[in-house]
Amino acid sequence: MDFWTPQHTAFVLAMVILTTVAAYTDLRYHRIKNWLTLPFFAAGWIYQFWAHGPAGLLDGFYGFLLGFGTYFALWMIAGGGGGDTKLMGAISVWLGFKMTLYLMIVSTAIVALNFLVVSVIAFFRFGFRGLKKPHSAAANTDAKSKPLTAVKVRPRHAVPFAVPLAIAAWIVMLADATVVKGGQLGPKPNAPAPHQPAP
Repeated sequence: MDFWTPQHTAFVLAMVILTTVAAYTDLRYHRIKNWLTLPFFAAGWIYQFWAHGPAGLLDGFYGFLLGFGTYFALWMIAGGGGGDTKLMGAISVWLGFKMTLYLMIVSTAIVALNFLVVSVIAFFRFGFRGLKKPHSAAANTDAKSKPLTAVKVRPRHAVPFAVPLAIAAWIVMLADATVVKGGQLGPKPNAPAPHQPAP
């Protein structure tokens, strides 16, 4: 970019802090805390109005409908994590509709790639037996075929969703600052035009 504004700085710092802390708590505690998502959700509306005015609030609302709405529906249907849904809700307000759509596409691709890599590794290590469903009875028993307790049961090779979401958010931000037009890191209203060299 040929320019950098306080809005750009606030956006990048907020996204890096939100996604990094969420990825850490999801890896460490298998939870995404409300004390993280709720303040960033509220701050996202303030940012949108500060950076883009009423149009920003509308864009944040559309982004929220897309991101939170989609993951809320998946949560209701498939029983995913409520913390993941709230995290997407907080992020989508900041990103707006267009970047939220890109985020969902990239994060889904990362999750699919991770699943493919894990499946290939499991196949070469254990054969077809290694491709059993992670939540199957065989996967959740110990060496003596005794069921594991609820505390010990973990999906094999599971990567917490906040991790691919964080990676996807950083990729989308990098693209928005370089090749994608019309995102949060583009020119702001009333921003001075980049300096044009004299012919």
